Amino acid sequence: MLFRQLFDTTSSTYTYILGCNESQDAIIIDPVFEQHARDTALLRELDLKVKYTVDTHVHADHVTGSWLMKESEGAKITLSGSYGAAGIDVELNDGMVLAFGNCSITAHSTPGHTDGCFTFVTNEQTMAFTGDCLLIRGAGRTDFQSGDVHTLWGSIREKIFSLPGECLLYPGHDYMGRTVSTVAEEKKFNPRIGGDAREEDFAGYMNNLGLPHPKKIDIALPANLRSGKPDTPMSKPTWAPINVTFAGIPEVEPDWVAGHLNEICVLDVRSEAEYSGDLGYDLGYIEGSILIPLDQLRDRISEVPTDKPVVAMCQSGKRSSMATQILKASGIEDVANVPGGLIHWSRLALPGLHYPDWHRPDERPDERPDE
Repeated sequence: MLFRQLFDTTSSTYTYILGCNESQDAIIIDPVFEQHARDTALLRELDLKVKYTVDTHVHADHVTGSWLMKESEGAKITLSGSYGAAGIDVELNDGMVLAFGNCSITAHSTPGHTDGCFTFVTNEQTMAFTGDCLLIRGAGRTDFQSGDVHTLWGSIREKIFSLPGECLLYPGHDYMGRTVSTVAEEKKFNPRIGGDAREEDFAGYMNNLGLPHPKKIDIALPANLRSGKPDTPMSKPTWAPINVTFAGIPEVEPDWVAGHLNEICVLDVRSEAEYSGDLGYDLGYIEGSILIPLDQLRDRISEVPTDKPVVAMCQSGKRSSMATQILKASGIEDVANVPGGLIHWSRLALPGLHYPDWHRPDERPDERPDE
């Protein structure tokens, strides 16, 4: 089974992607609204198709990305029906199995943090995703959203602590950089509920946490009761079909660029020698493009036109990807990189290339030096 653990620094939320290596079906646990582009980029690069979005509970500290994942990927939204949230496709029940290809997770009802919390356990009981029920060396607060400290005690002790000791535990949050624990570790070392702790010890600890309410609770709760659907339509880039990579690079395919050269500014960030073909090999350049070498771009940013979207280009698409980051940091929003650069452009035999008079046509682009 393919497994990825992702992190949102603003809310300290972990998002988990589990995928079947044979079918490429996947599930995503606790997606974060603001991280949708990151998550979908990774899914695209790993060639995964999301079958279910799974929220461990209705969150109070961030807005779920479930609605976005359904809109863009066709995933089914999965959540406990106890919240009465809108937009749910699959209402979770205790013991429900969610299959994705040859893999599955089983939903175990573990209320206490809220009355609709679930823990998800892989079919071989090697991994459990505990949401905010059990944290690494901690446990989810119980002072709002129908939380109950005694119910949480029972959920942890009877459900999670009954799993095999070597079962890996992946929480919904961590605020100290910890990523994973085990059932055996938490049973022994968890200062709230581990060791010889009794229910009255746990209740005394939890009832005296003295935590402030989450900063985003007034935004997150109403939004999550709509499965993350925004109040107003979301704006998307309209100037081009942009894909954002897992590395955060906005990209547009070269064939689209070739068909819209009159509507964009092509910024070539190679060296002057590469642009003119003086290095002994020649990839040409896009007609109408402007040349600003990458190592000069920050100092010459004022020379970049702002009346059209900017598409960055180089030999292989690597330096130009850095150029997009420099452009965006300078406040230019409508920018994109051309993946594969001029090497890929030539391989596709796209129109728009200009060569110096001495161009050597016997050289094939894929035989020229890489960056």
